[in-house]
Amino acid sequence: MTLALTHAHGDRITVAHEESGTELFAYVYRPEAAWEAPKPYLHPVRTLSGGLVTDYRPNDHRWHKGLQLTASHLSGQNLWGGNTYVHGEGYLALPERVGSMAHVAFDEVSAGDGRAVIAERLTWHPYDGELWAEEERRVEARDVDPEAGAWALTWTSAVTNRRAEPLRFGSPTTHGRPAAGYTGLFWRGPRAFRDGRVLSAEADGTDAELMGSQADWLAYVGEHDGRDGHATLVFAHDAANDHAGARGTHPAHWFVRTDPFAAVAPSWAFHEELVLAPGDTLARSYRVLVADGAWDRERIAAHLKELAW
Repeated sequence: MTLALTHAHGDRITVAHEESGTELFAYVYRPEAAWEAPKPYLHPVRTLSGGLVTDYRPNDHRWHKGLQLTASHLSGQNLWGGNTYVHGEGYLALPERVGSMAHVAFDEVSAGDGRAVIAERLTWHPYDGELWAEEERRVEARDVDPEAGAWALTWTSAVTNRRAEPLRFGSPTTHGRPAAGYTGLFWRGPRAFRDGRVLSAEADGTDAELMGSQADWLAYVGEHDGRDGHATLVFAHDAANDHAGARGTHPAHWFVRTDPFAAVAPSWAFHEELVLAPGDTLARSYRVLVADGAWDRERIAAHLKELAW
């Protein structure tokens, strides 16, 4: 299956499935509002039939943008965007804590052999602009299956600490707010996906039941507005993902909400901080399966089994 790639330099890269004529996603890397912690993101993301499965700057959280890599609490800084959670005080407007992730260069932008590749170098900064980390990122569109009505996105990031002291990755939960362990790769679904169905490799359940749980994958089923039907997004972590050097021993703790909005994140720091020593690299790989229809666990598991990392 043919994937076509278009690069509007300084702005975005779009990837389309030529046979269906669907633009699968746009990777936007131009800087945006400082208050929203500028960083690259994917939006819109669509199913093969064209169903929209991401949201952009919703009125409740303007810094939620499709699919993006975030760091809600990073050594006292906020690379997530918006207000900062402070224990005992709630969310406060602290612009001096809002940082950014900046595009540096692309090492590869290509399409061929049934996949599209975006390989990028980025830098991470606190509010004052100091260099805190360097990231090597690789985003691929692949495994397009028109018969199944699905395609897959893989996202790999390797973040190296360039400070002279440890980088401490946290979340609102590590700072005292229950059930808010978001940080790392974060997806915000369309408004229509509110009150969707969630299930994991281990169980069906409500978002409250699956919040903070561990499983190889977690799926979100939402129903479209403006057109008939459903879409299923499956978030899976590579078994080789490390956690403070303990390779393969730490499946993701899932952050998931269906109300008041649709969101999923395989959290880097749900219950406890992740500490990255100077010069060390945190490497993580994820797959996001984007499918038309409402898939059940058996169908998801069978499809994932056929996909290679």
